[in-house]
Parts: sequence; structure tokens; C-alpha cells
Amino acid sequence: MESSQKKTIAKAAGFMMFTIVLSRFLGYLRELFISYKFGQNIITDAYNAAFSIPDFLYTVLVGGALSSAFIPVFSSYLAQEREKEGWKVASTVFNLLMLVLFCAVTLGIIFTPSLVKLLVKDFSDEAVRMTVSLTRIMFAQVLFMCLAGISTGILHSYKHFTAPAVGGLLYNLAIILGGLLLAVPVEKLWPGYGIAGFSFGVVFGAMLQFAVQVPPLRRIGVRYSLTLDLRDPGVKKLGLLLVPIFISLSVSQFNLFITQNLASGLPDGMLTALRYGQRIMYMPVGVFAVAIAVAIFPALTYQATQRKTEDFRQTASMGLRSVIFIVLPISVIMAVLSEPLIRFMYEWGGGKFTHKDTLVTARALLFYCPGLFAYGAIHVLNRVFYALHDTKTTVLAGFCAICMNILFSLLLVKPMQHEGLALAYSLAGIANVFLLILFWKRKLKNISLRLLTQSFGKVLLASALMGAAVWGVSRLWGNIFTEAGKINQGLELLVCAVIGVAVYAAAALFWRMEEAEQARRIFLKRFRRKQTGEGNHN
Repeated sequence: MESSQKKTIAKAAGFMMFTIVLSRFLGYLRELFISYKFGQNIITDAYNAAFSIPDFLYTVLVGGALSSAFIPVFSSYLAQEREKEGWKVASTVFNLLMLVLFCAVTLGIIFTPSLVKLLVKDFSDEAVRMTVSLTRIMFAQVLFMCLAGISTGILHSYKHFTAPAVGGLLYNLAIILGGLLLAVPVEKLWPGYGIAGFSFGVVFGAMLQFAVQVPPLRRIGVRYSLTLDLRDPGVKKLGLLLVPIFISLSVSQFNLFITQNLASGLPDGMLTALRYGQRIMYMPVGVFAVAIAVAIFPALTYQATQRKTEDFRQTASMGLRSVIFIVLPISVIMAVLSEPLIRFMYEWGGGKFTHKDTLVTARALLFYCPGLFAYGAIHVLNRVFYALHDTKTTVLAGFCAICMNILFSLLLVKPMQHEGLALAYSLAGIANVFLLILFWKRKLKNISLRLLTQSFGKVLLASALMGAAVWGVSRLWGNIFTEAGKINQGLELLVCAVIGVAVYAAAALFWRMEEAEQARRIFLKRFRRKQTGEGNHN
């Protein structure tokens, strides 16, 4: 892969990481306000369960499936300078999708009670009623999120990353403001909607996320038309890609449904603990893995279209190794510091999130951490196959992962309660990535796993050394400083993290790992570039 292309990918990934970090921070503030005001109980269980169906529709239809299938097809038209034909395909897909979504949302609203009872079979009648009400409110977000998802696919194909990233910031900000303004009563304006205020905020956030992408779409010259040509070769090609991707990207959603269904029979608050633990686990996945995967996807698509096989192998290998290099050590730090991390994030004086809630959530996070690197790697590996227009492989691996999650969940939920569900989710992710790597080697027969295995071994050993150092510092800190204030808690996490990163970086430099240089580019390129028009993605 050429040096200039590496720099472009690093620049794009660095920018996306920066904006995703801000978005994740706002997402944390959103959850902090909810946990502070409502705690971890039947109310928050209902709120988290209400996201399930709307999130499923968005993730598998647009956020995942359509964008993953659309970008390779649309980008191939752009690469071949057939932009007019590409926009005809985009228009047909958009029109068809809106028809499907309108029907799906209408049916979803009508049959919400039945769907909720299916997903949380052991909820109390009160919890079911709350979940139904909140779900129906949040169905309105699906249409706007789908508009935003299609816009994101188009903009990413043109290598415009700013507006989609800013949309994520506005989404979380709107939820926070909506919750703060609408949750409590205001005389003569509204009676106070409780946790439903945050649900209304979700709808407002989805509207903003789409609206912010309209100006750049107009600048690139949208060529939308009221067409529904299902016989178009590009539409047929997209359709062939879409169904398998739909299935493969449904894996994580089905795994969530399984976890949620079994967690509904556990004590109140356990479902919320699992959601909080999983969202924290996914933070580095969203910040690093998704950013790297999205940044290399246009390059993978172009290299596959131009049959640059060796460049394709190098891009895919470096992307995968970079994700593991960054994400695996983070999972170790999060596992070692799970309790002090949750305590610092959610346990605030005067709030309803108690120390017992901290312990329960920390245990969930601990057992989610082993699968963190796997779910990060899956984002890269799936896109490797999507760029090759091979979706059957991801379907097969995903189906096996669902079966593994069901099996492990049923085996572990009774002896380990919510910890078993978290561990089952991690094991399913590891099985998924293992299968994808084996299929990748089979697909590209000349690829060697030796480099990947050596890299993983070094990262694992360096992470173990780092984890031991972090554990020792944390124990020593607790023995010396007994004050439980937020400043002390924050300093403990900061000192442990700095020492951990120093140990890990020293090990990486000692082994002269190529991934360390790529990570350095990703982190620093965005901040070192000159203030010129070059690389501007507005």
C-alpha cells in the first residue's frame, strides 16, 4: 500500500476517532443523567428494552446492512466515472427503503405489545406497559435515522466524513437536552414525562442527525429522482449483497435479544447493568475499531474493484492488526479497573445509582471485556468480505456465533446470572472472529497468518505486562489513599492508565511493532496537519 494512501487512511481514521470520542462522551453524559435520576431498576430496564426494536430496524436495514452493501456498489460507479448511473441506483434504493420502513414502523407500532412480550418474556406487567409506551415513542426515530444512514453512505463514498460525524454528536446532545427539559414538570408548559423525556430526545436527535448532512449533500450535487427501477443491474447487484449482509449484521442484534430475553427473568436492574457494561465495552470499539474499519473501507473497495490484490491484503492486514493493537490492551485496563471505573462514572453523591449497582455493573463489564477485541476485529473483517462482494461468508460465521451465544447463555445464566450472559456474549464474538479469519485465509489463498499470529502474541504479552502493572498500582493507590472523593477516584484511574500505556508502549517499541507506527499516525496526523484545504472533508 502506498505511503500517501496510508496517510489518507490514518487522517480519516484520526478525524473520525476524534468526533466519535466526543459523541461517546455525550453518550456517557446521557447515561449519567439517567442513572443519577432513576438509578438501576425497573424504570431503566424498561427504557433500555425499549431501544431494542427501533435499533434493530435501523442497524440491520440502514446503519449496517444497507450502508455496507451500498458503499461498495455506489463507489464502484464513482470509480468507473458512471456517477449518473450510480445516482439512479441510489434513488431506487432510497425510495424502496422508505416504503419498506413505513410499513415496518406502522406494523411495529400496532404490534408493539406482542413484540415486547416476546423480547422480555419475564418482565412484570408494569415493566411491560412502560416498555411498550417508550418503544412506540422511539419508533419515530427510525425514519430519520434511516435518512441519516443513507446520507452517511453517500457522503462516505465521496470521502466526506465531517457531517456524519457531527450528526452523532448532535444526536446524543439532543437526547440529553430532551431528557433534562422534558423529564421534569414545567408549570403551564408540560407536566413532566419522566424517563419518556429522554425517549422524545431520541426522536429529536435523529432529526438533527439527518438535517446536518443535508448541506454537504447539496454541495456534492444530489441527483435524486422518483424512480423505482428494480431491474437496474446495480439495484439487482445491491439486492444480492443486501440479504446476506442483513443476516450477518443481525448477529449482534439477535445476540442482544437473547441476552435481554434471559436477563428479563433476573432481578430488577440486571438488564440495565448488562446494557451499561456492554456500552462501556463498546466505547473503544466505536472509537477505534469502527473508525479504522470505516476509514479503510473505501480503499478496500477501490483495491478490490481495480484487482490490486497485494494492496488489498496489506490494507486488510494492517487494519485488523491495528484494531487489535489498540483495542486489546484497552480491554485489559477496563477489566482490571472495572469497579473503580464504574464507581467513578456513575456513582455520584445524591444520585440513585448505589454502590451495589456499581458492583453489579462492574461484574458485567469484567465478563464483557474478553470479547472486546473480537467485536472490534469483526468490523474490519466483515468489511474485507463486503469489499470483495462476498457476503455468504459473514452470514455463515454470524449464524455460528448466534448458535454459540444461545448455547453458552443457556449454560451460564443459571450458575453465573448476568455475568454468565456477558461471558456468553464474549465467547460468541471470539468464535465469530476466529471463523472469519479462517474464511479469509481460504478466500485469499496466498495470505499468511504468521504475521497476524505473531502480532497478536506480542500484543497479548504486552497487554498482560501492562495489566499486571495497572493492578499493582491500583492496589497500592487504594492502600495509600483512602479518601473516596471524585478527585481521588479520577486520579487513580488517570495514574493507572498513564502507567499502563507507558508499559505497553515500551513493550511495543521494544518489539518494533509496525502497528505502533500506524497507531501513531492515526492519533497524531489529525493534529499535526497544516491548516490548508488538503484533506478537508467538509
